[in-house]
Amino acid sequence: MYTHQMANENQFGKVISVRGSVIDVRFCECLPELYTQLKAGEDDKIIIEVVSHVSDQIVRGIALTPTSGLARGSTVINTGHTLQVPVGKRLLGRMFNVFGDAIDGKEILNGGEWRSIHQASISLSQQSTKSEILETGIKIIDVLAPLERGGKAGLFGGAGVGKTVLITEMIHNMVSQHSGISLFCGIGERNREAEELYREMLSAGVLDNTVLMFGQMNEPPGARFRVGHAAMTMAEYFRDDARQDVLLLIDNIFRFIQAGQEVSGLMGQLPSRVGYQPTLSTELAELEERISSSAKGAITSVQAVYVPADDFTDPAAVHTFGHLSASIVLSRKRASEGFYPAVDPLRSSSKMLTPRIAGKRHYEIAQSVRQTLANYEDLKDIIAMLGIEELSVNDRKTVYRARRLERFLTQPFFSTEQFIGRAGKLVSLSAALDGCERILNDEFSEHPEAALYMIGGIDEVGVRS
Repeated sequence: MYTHQMANENQFGKVISVRGSVIDVRFCECLPELYTQLKAGEDDKIIIEVVSHVSDQIVRGIALTPTSGLARGSTVINTGHTLQVPVGKRLLGRMFNVFGDAIDGKEILNGGEWRSIHQASISLSQQSTKSEILETGIKIIDVLAPLERGGKAGLFGGAGVGKTVLITEMIHNMVSQHSGISLFCGIGERNREAEELYREMLSAGVLDNTVLMFGQMNEPPGARFRVGHAAMTMAEYFRDDARQDVLLLIDNIFRFIQAGQEVSGLMGQLPSRVGYQPTLSTELAELEERISSSAKGAITSVQAVYVPADDFTDPAAVHTFGHLSASIVLSRKRASEGFYPAVDPLRSSSKMLTPRIAGKRHYEIAQSVRQTLANYEDLKDIIAMLGIEELSVNDRKTVYRARRLERFLTQPFFSTEQFIGRAGKLVSLSAALDGCERILNDEFSEHPEAALYMIGGIDEVGVRS
């Protein structure tokens, strides 16, 4: 830590303006570079990041901590470096904030390697060009919207449709199914969720292979805006230095955009469409383009994306869509019908679902499942008006298959065992494809639909019915 005794006169500045989280500081010499970390207040607890040069002596910064106690004339110290976080295997099983401070009540991390949160993405020549599917153990995702190893997947949905639950389940499945590292980055979400997630990881026995990083909704916008970059720096160490695969889960990428919107407003920038910052596309790309795979390892990201008022034309959702290799759309209608996970099979998609990458059998089964569900959707109005008896024999068969597919693609989660009273199930891709194929072939037409609801593999049907 920098102290007043260690700093020379050139490193001191004076606060000349405080407007909420926006701080103007005058330095007589040696103007700090952009993104330099400044410290002020009692015990240097107020941390400021330089975001613009107002004149040849004045810098403007955004406070990453509450500014209580700061006043005009207060002394500010130029640390000479950007915001840094610790890296290394010592992070496993720990919980941190944006400053790299441990917030789990355990021992403080002193020494070791610390790196700047501002890093460039790896060059195109270093990025891997392989296209591989990463199995999640969740049937509806692996069959209809498979994830790309080293790619980015988005979980789109409004409030209360199960984004956080799905992310928690993915952490559990990845740690138990793969030998990589999981890194959870909470941006602008509830403190309660952070505490619950930590305890769930601990009780599930997967915390030792997980790093948790939080910038929650009670923190200033500057901290929430930088926590994603801090998590990426930690993830890049495991990929590049430890040569391990990393699953980076971000909850919620919309809150990152929202924090940038707040920072932009504080800085006095003219708003763009729907009030978003004019630099939305650039800021999102700076974070998203750091997520990639190389010959050393891969960072695979799954990002929850809150969709305001379920409006998928919102600029935040539109710009996020452009970075993703898979889009998993959560449906409030399916959630209300009791189909969990509430993934919409017709609106979810993945660029991995091609015969060349996924394989001919997987592609054809997925297309048949989608076609069957789409035909059922078209027939629902006729059924509501005239009844299912008025449909042709073939249409009735389509309806029966679709209803069984809908129920088979539900799944009990390990993270919800205590709420629904059913043991969680992890299902391989081959077992999920086998189940869908057998339903499409009418093997289970004599079984009640309820026998396929909330099961794992298709072989459980005989036990349930």
